Amino acid sequence: MLGKFSLARFGLVVGGLLTLGGFVAYGLGKPTLNLIGFFYGIPVLLGGLALRAAELRPTPYREATPPEIEALRDRQATATQNQIRKDVTRYRYGQEAHLDESLERLGLSPSDDERPILQSLLETEIDGAYALVLEFSSPFVGLEIWQERQEAIAKFFGPDIRVTLEPDPDDEDGVFVALIATPPAAVSATEA
Repeated sequence: MLGKFSLARFGLVVGGLLTLGGFVAYGLGKPTLNLIGFFYGIPVLLGGLALRAAELRPTPYREATPPEIEALRDRQATATQNQIRKDVTRYRYGQEAHLDESLERLGLSPSDDERPILQSLLETEIDGAYALVLEFSSPFVGLEIWQERQEAIAKFFGPDIRVTLEPDPDDEDGVFVALIATPPAAVSATEA
């Protein structure tokens, strides 16, 4: 819940109101309110500014997730898919980009300036299975490099995940990475 709310915005609003209240109290000759406004308002305002500088906004959905896909997610999504979805759709602080450490470990981030940037995500169904599709802008890491790392991506985000890669038809630098759930085969009655 807290990740859906910008702590920076909260700090700026509350700190700004307290600081403004301190100035008004000073002008009205109310020393107690003046001190409260200055001693609490200014630090909270500065904290809000610091958080704003380190804030990474949530990744938007490419389109709204239909109820039938949400139901499919509830039945089939892996813990990793759920964790990725929750992590990239909330405010983060102190990170350069969403999934930056994962991309670095996979060899898809040669430097901070050349790192692919997560643009949006989409929840859909592919071949009857739940899929989390990540849309990256990747001007410095071509599709062929992504394809070379496809098996490593599947292992990294697995188990029970298969990965497909496709170019974005609307963006020559875009790459769609589909993390598709592959639920383990049901245990047969003779094995149970």
